[in-house]
Amino acid sequence: MAQMSKIEGLIEELLREIGEKPDREGLLRTPGRVARSFEFLTQGYELDPQKILNEAVFEESYNEMLIVKDIDFYSLCEHHLLPFFGRAHVAYLPSKDRVCGLSKVARTIDVFARRLQMQERLTSQIADAIVEHLDPLGVAVILEGEHLCMRMRGASKSE
Repeated sequence: MAQMSKIEGLIEELLREIGEKPDREGLLRTPGRVARSFEFLTQGYELDPQKILNEAVFEESYNEMLIVKDIDFYSLCEHHLLPFFGRAHVAYLPSKDRVCGLSKVARTIDVFARRLQMQERLTSQIADAIVEHLDPLGVAVILEGEHLCMRMRGASKSE
């Protein structure tokens, strides 16, 4: 709880620094809302991909590629603290008859997406976690993302 009130104080200070009045009606509870928002958006630091993947590993005689696609993800750009989001597609070829529940692939994406990120690192972290915990013959991860830091500032480009 102490950390939350520290974040609230920092947000209040930020509001003052940009020329706002944190005590005006519309901003009265904003520092608390922002603190709770950051707590949720960065909860991936508290999650363990090994625990998530290993709680749903099954011994199945299955040698076809498993594909989970169109998984929504949301993250924060580590350079600007602005959102980026999109869809993830993950495929892996099981080995040693080890498969995991498909929802665990989606939860593994969230573990890493709910941290300050770069899309390139996020892609690698998802693939590395699957390799480390499932030991597949191969894995592929594709992320399609839209970065608000590109749309709202800098290049101001979409797509």
